[in-house]
Amino acid sequence: MVKLVFEPDRAKLAKEKLIAIYDPACGTGGMLTIGKEYLLGAINPSLDVYLYGQEINEKTYAVAKADMLMKGEDPENIKRENTLSYDLLPASSSITCSPSSFGMDWKNIREEIETEHERGDAGRYGPGLPDVGNGAMLFLLHKLSKFTPQGSKLAIILNGSPLFNGDAGSGSSNIRKHLLEKDWLDAIVAMPNDLFYNTGIATYIWLINNNKPSARRDKVQLINASGEEFCTLLRRNLGKKRYEISEDQSAAILAVYEAFEETKISKIFDTTDFGYTKVCVERPLRLRYDLTPEQRKALVWI
Repeated sequence: MVKLVFEPDRAKLAKEKLIAIYDPACGTGGMLTIGKEYLLGAINPSLDVYLYGQEINEKTYAVAKADMLMKGEDPENIKRENTLSYDLLPASSSITCSPSSFGMDWKNIREEIETEHERGDAGRYGPGLPDVGNGAMLFLLHKLSKFTPQGSKLAIILNGSPLFNGDAGSGSSNIRKHLLEKDWLDAIVAMPNDLFYNTGIATYIWLINNNKPSARRDKVQLINASGEEFCTLLRRNLGKKRYEISEDQSAAILAVYEAFEETKISKIFDTTDFGYTKVCVERPLRLRYDLTPEQRKALVWI
């Protein structure tokens, strides 16, 4: 995720002086520190990188806070609260990198979410509300609210449901519509299964950019990196985790993304290709006049 976000902007980042990385479900803070280490070690050692995170679980929050202290970061930039209902870091951010909460519901904070949705564009959830069992798309909307007009990028890991859940006109469909009509969806990368300790479900990296390069405007790249050539079997399973992605394999995925070409595993579509309208056609009941009186009496009117 870090490579996919930073490497295409290597030349630009080499000239930058300051950047902010944000994770609204930061856990122990791993994505934040890995992002900073990569920026300073591989791209621009003189860059000032500010880290911000919010976490609801008290134990992982404590680890993240301690990690910031040990690494010389500002521990006050790590907050503890439910990000979806209480955003304690309302400022904008240049880069957002994070996994998402697979299968998390938001029924316990429904009132707060719906109240903010009613604020329209003034709130985070104006584009639409997903099903109450799909909190991942709320995290997606929250992260989009951090985008700056100068340009921001987002990498988020989601399961398969945000790709297709919700009928036309539903909240989930309207969120996807919002992304596509603004031309912010850059690419979706299908990852190998069994990469995580606690789940074997299929996962996808969504890359979102509100300042796409000219060649990528009005386009979406779909990359199938789920094959065996993009993962390495572990000698011993770690929970449900059976595979890992090596440095060479992650470089290969990055190369497919940067090439931006049609291949067996890379497909490029217009943003308009994903839109559709659902039309319900109602036909009047037509009676067959060759029916017997008994058959006509048996007809059921709906």
